[in-house]
Parts: sequence; structure tokens; C-alpha cells
Amino acid sequence: MKPLARRTLAALLLIAGYDHSALGMPSFNEVKADFRPSDTLILDRHGEILQRQRTDVTVRRGQWVALADVSPALRTALVLSEDQRFYEHSGVDWRAVSSAAWGNLWNTRTRGASTLTMQLAGLLDGDWRAGPGGRSVTQKLGQAVTATQLEARWRKDQILESYLNLVPFRGEIVGIDALSRTLFGKAAHGLDAREAAVAAALVRAPNAAPARVAQRACGVLQAMNAAPATPPAIKKAAPPVSAPAARSPAADCDGLDLFVTGALQRRAWPASEGLAPHLARRLLATGGPATPTRVNATVDATLQRFALQTLQRHLRELRGRNVEDGAVVVLDNASGEVLAWVGSSGELSDAAEVDGVLAPRQPGSTLKPFLYAQAIAEQRLTAASLLDDAPTQIPTAGGLYIPQNYDRQFKGWVSVRTALGASLNVPAVRTLVMVSPEAFARQLRAVGLPLRETGDYYGYSLALGSAELPLLALTNAYRTLANGGRFSEVAIRPPARPAKGPAAAPAGPALDPRAAYIVGDILSDPNARARTFGTDSVLATRFWTAVKTGTSKDMRDNWALGWSQRYTVGVWVGNASGAAMHDVSGTSGAAPIWAAVMQQLHARTPSRAPLPPAGLMAQRVSFGGQLEAARSEWFLPGTAQDTFAINSIADNDPSTLGRGQKRLKTVKTGPAQATRITAPADGTILALDPDIPPTRQRVRFTADAPGARWLMDGQPLGSGATVPWMPWPGRHRVTLVNAAGQQLDEIRLEVRGAGVRAVAYK
Repeated sequence: MKPLARRTLAALLLIAGYDHSALGMPSFNEVKADFRPSDTLILDRHGEILQRQRTDVTVRRGQWVALADVSPALRTALVLSEDQRFYEHSGVDWRAVSSAAWGNLWNTRTRGASTLTMQLAGLLDGDWRAGPGGRSVTQKLGQAVTATQLEARWRKDQILESYLNLVPFRGEIVGIDALSRTLFGKAAHGLDAREAAVAAALVRAPNAAPARVAQRACGVLQAMNAAPATPPAIKKAAPPVSAPAARSPAADCDGLDLFVTGALQRRAWPASEGLAPHLARRLLATGGPATPTRVNATVDATLQRFALQTLQRHLRELRGRNVEDGAVVVLDNASGEVLAWVGSSGELSDAAEVDGVLAPRQPGSTLKPFLYAQAIAEQRLTAASLLDDAPTQIPTAGGLYIPQNYDRQFKGWVSVRTALGASLNVPAVRTLVMVSPEAFARQLRAVGLPLRETGDYYGYSLALGSAELPLLALTNAYRTLANGGRFSEVAIRPPARPAKGPAAAPAGPALDPRAAYIVGDILSDPNARARTFGTDSVLATRFWTAVKTGTSKDMRDNWALGWSQRYTVGVWVGNASGAAMHDVSGTSGAAPIWAAVMQQLHARTPSRAPLPPAGLMAQRVSFGGQLEAARSEWFLPGTAQDTFAINSIADNDPSTLGRGQKRLKTVKTGPAQATRITAPADGTILALDPDIPPTRQRVRFTADAPGARWLMDGQPLGSGATVPWMPWPGRHRVTLVNAAGQQLDEIRLEVRGAGVRAVAYK
């Protein structure tokens, strides 16, 4: 017997005597179940892929690809390149073994006798993997034994499928899915003959130079051109793939060097792609230490796509107004599930990674509904109460606070319904004076708004949205209004046991349900907002909705938030950098996006007005002096009345007497009006600036009596309707007297600065 035959027989005897049961080789299903891609797939509520997010930076591994989804060209190229008798042998190609010398058989520099099954055995069992010095004889024999065991337990298509998904390619790339998407920018089923040849060449030499890979790929192409049709790979046994014929047609290798060089340098597979990158990061950040391969979300992919496209389309229409960012949130009112989470405008933004859903921004007028709801619940106001929308100066610890309306105009006496619907600033600040900033801050926290500071820190500007809040929390606060004042957290993961229809989220009372209903009734009233937005506003929908817009200082933030019977939608538009927009208001920025998303939600779903809760009563009211048209209004028990008028009107209108009119404290107008100091306001605090010359810090006192005389702390100051005064530190009393010395009006003020001296009031 020849030496080679004797060694082959010895190997056979070793394999035959090996205890197969001791190997514990996993099944195909176990291998597939243990496969872990480097990316996590975020699935929407219907199972559609919403986002792919890379979570393992140590390896580039795609999803498991079924053999039926692999390009036939690639299957042919791999078999021809690595194991031409794959469908004939039972794990070990003994024809290759017997035709080569023993040294060549186990030389790790070649794979002439290493079958695909043997290579898979090395991938599955680390004991058979080659080390720096190659495989030992024991490893080689163990690899052969494992290969025969695999062939006995697995089908050929399972072996080939597993190999394609586990084989390492170039660098960090493992598996055919990662290779196809990274180097060729397509799925594995789309690889053509040339791409398949390059992939097969990389199996043999993963990190070879491009020229070497191109040379081997050319040989694979030639073999593919000469081979007959690809045998079906899904059968356990199949006809052999013939070797290239002696006169095979020449493969088209022209330009292969350039193609290979370009492919090996390409990284067409981004770390993240899809419709919801910000939601994906949020899901993975709250998912625990173990990284799953698939995560289910509550988002609806169709709605997410529509919201993103609507945002991008509208921002393109605003091109030239310095606005490039935006965010959209859609919530299910009953369950609190997030149905859409658009964190940015994507390609339109220079800061696309910033999540506009979670980024804190100034909410502008969007806090007013909660302020009026609190005032109504505390019976400080009713929806018909009158508030003065006129210039005002409110003394604060830091000086005077002078609120302004958005349009720099004032509407005079208006009802609470008009003040909220038309989003007037001065009445809102007057209401906060009644409620107090700290009490309002507690109310905002009760509806889930994460204020960073106390109410006293923000002061009266809190009524106009001086605090910074995220869109998600603000949208959920509006959902609290939609749910009759009941607050519950939002959900981005579906419940463990899906129920029929949206499951109600655990909720707790955060607002008086009657006040919440009245506020919703105001925000759904087109007539209430007509003073500012007109009757033909984009906010008016064909179905029932309640909506509020907001714009922060210098037009840096733009909001539209509102709800229907089933959904709550929040939209923010602005710049992630904080830059001001150019002439973009609530109705031109965020509102059109809000209206489009709401229309999409109710294209086939009706939205009806909610029923009033128990404890509310409706009564027809009129307004003295024809301030507003008579209407039916909602009242809490004990607050109803049929006429509302200011004192001067009520005193001159006998029809208002004896009807329980609650008169507001106000200064009467008309000929009988008393002479008074019109500026500055009583209690004003002035702060001297050491960087400004004293002559430039004069205070001007004004009164509505041209012939009056002025006294400063009892000493003559001047006469006339206007007198200047150079302030000095301390507390002062300013008195207005007539020619006879009779006091007409008096105010007290304080000047703060270096060297404050106490002056006792006389």
C-alpha cells in the first residue's frame, strides 16, 4: 500500500472511531436562533420595519438571510470557488484528499480539500478554528468529524445557508447580508454575476489587495460562464456542478480591477436608516442592558412617513425665512401610545441628530390653556369674565414687567373666551397675577410639564411661556385636556398582551374636568379666535378639533398643539441652533403641518365634540356696552350670571342693575374721571445702571392734568402734564396736587443702586 493511501486509511479509522454524540453539535434552528446581527430593527405597530439602528460596533453583521433570498449567481460562484462537489460528498471530499499530498491536504494556505461543510464546522466550533500557526492534526481531524456529523443531521441547503450568514468577509464584515449592503449597496438577492464573483473571491482571501481579489474574481467568472445551470440548492443532494470546460467562453474581466477597488472602498450601508432614528435611539436607551435584535414600537409607519413628508414639504415652502428644523408628535388619547415621532426635518437640517421631540424649547402661548383652566377651576374667572387687554406695567422684584401682544395692538375689554381663543398676552398675565406664578407652576407639573425652576423664578412671564419644555411633554399635557383633566404617561412600546382597540392608560386627575372641558370648548370655537386669526384660519377643520398655537420671543419657536376626539397632535417648527425665524408665526409655521396631519388622521375617522361633564351648566349671557355678542356660555356651579360689564358701563346702564353683576375693579372713564398719574405705575422699582451716565437715566412723570403740580417726597418737583426727574437711590413718594394744594393722586416708587438710603414714608 502506498504511503498516501495508508495515511488516508488511518484518517478514516480515526474518524470512524470518533464519538459523535460527545460533540454536542447544535441543530440548524439553534444556530439560526443564536445568530445576532449588529443592527437592531425597530418595527412599527403592524410589524413593518421602521428603523434599522446599529448597536454592535465590534462587528458588521446584517440580518439572517434565507437561502431562497440569496442571488443564484452567488450560490453558483461560491460552490464553484470553494467546493465544486458540495452536492456529492458527505462532509469530506475524499477525491480531493486522495488526489493531493498529505501536506497539501492540511495546509492552511489553501482550501483545496476543505469543503464548505468543514469550513462551517470551523465557524460553529471554536476548537476547530485555525490559530496563528494553522490547525493542528487533531483540529483537522475534529473538523472533518464535525463536517460528517453536520452532513448526517443537516440538509445541504441548511449548510449552505448557515455558511453564507456566518462566513467572515473583509474587515469587520461578517455574513452575506452585511457584505452585499456595505460593498454593493443592495440586498443579497440582487447580486449580479460580477458582484457574486467578487464576494466568492473574498471568502478565499478576505483581506487581500484589490488586485489579488480582482484576479481571483476573474477566475470565478470564467468558471461561472463555463458551468451549466445552477443546481437547486434546496435539495439534500443534487447533480454535481461541472468543472469549467476546456474551451469555456471568456469572462468579461475588463474593468474588474477598477470595480473591485471601488467596491472595497465603499461603505454604502449607513449605521442607521429608516423613518424614525430619534425614536429608535429612545427605545434602545430605555430597553435595558441586553440589546434585542428586534424592538416593537407603537408608531404607525404610514403615519410616520406622512408626518415626515409633510414637515419637509412645508419647510421647503418656507425656504428663505431662515427655518430648517421641526418636529411632530401624534398621541392616541386613550392609550397614550405614540403614533408618530418625527424628531427632525432630516436632510433639510444642519442638526438632524438633535431630537426636536425631546429638546426643551420656549412654548410661547401654548401654556395659556392650563392657566385659564386653573383660574376657572379655582372660580377666579369664568369663560365670560371680562379682562382688560390694555397696556400695563406689573411691578416685580427685578423692575417693571410690561407684557405686549403678538401684534403690538390691544383689544380693550374682552371675555376670557376671546382672550384665550385670540391668544392675547396681557389678559393672560393679568390672570397669572390672580393665580400666582408658583401655583401655576404646580399646575403645570401636575400635567407632566418638567419645569426646571420654581414659579417665582419665572415670574409673570411664565404665562407667556418663558420656561423651556419639550414637545413630547407639551403634547401629552394637551392630551390631558383631551381626556378631561386625567394625566397619564405616554408609551412608545406596545403592551405585552395586545388588546382589541387602544387600551386605556392608567390616569390620575391633574385638572378639574369641568375646567378642562370649558378650555377645550374655547379652543374649538372659531369665533373665539377670530379677533386674532380671522374666521377663515388654517386652524379651522371640517371635524371637531381644539387647537392652540404659540410663538416664542423673537420667533425662535413656533408651535401648534391640539386634539380631536381620538388623537392629540403636537408640532414644533424653528431652528435647532436657536436662531430666529423671519416672519414665521404660529399660523404660517406649525399650524399648516398640524392641520395636514390631523386631516390625514381623520380622512375616514369622524371626530365629534365631547359631552360636557357633570356639574356644568349652560346659560345665555350678554355683555354691557355691546363689548361682545350675546351667547350661551358654560359655568361651574355658583359662578353663573347673565350679564357681564365693567363698572362704568354698568353704572350707566339700568338694565344691568340688580342682576348679580360682579363688577371688576377698574378706573372709570368719561368726564367725571379723577385726575391721576398715568406713568410710572404705583410700586415701580427702578434700577440704576452704573454704566449709563446719570443724565441719560431720567424718569418722566406723566399725568392727565396739564395744570397740576408735582411733589417729590413733599418738595416741589415741577408742574404740567409731564415733568422729568433724575432718580437717586431710595424710596420715594410722588404726589400730584392742584393749584389749591389738594392732593389728586399719589404713587410710591423705589430706586435701587449703589448707596441706597432708606426713606420712611410720611
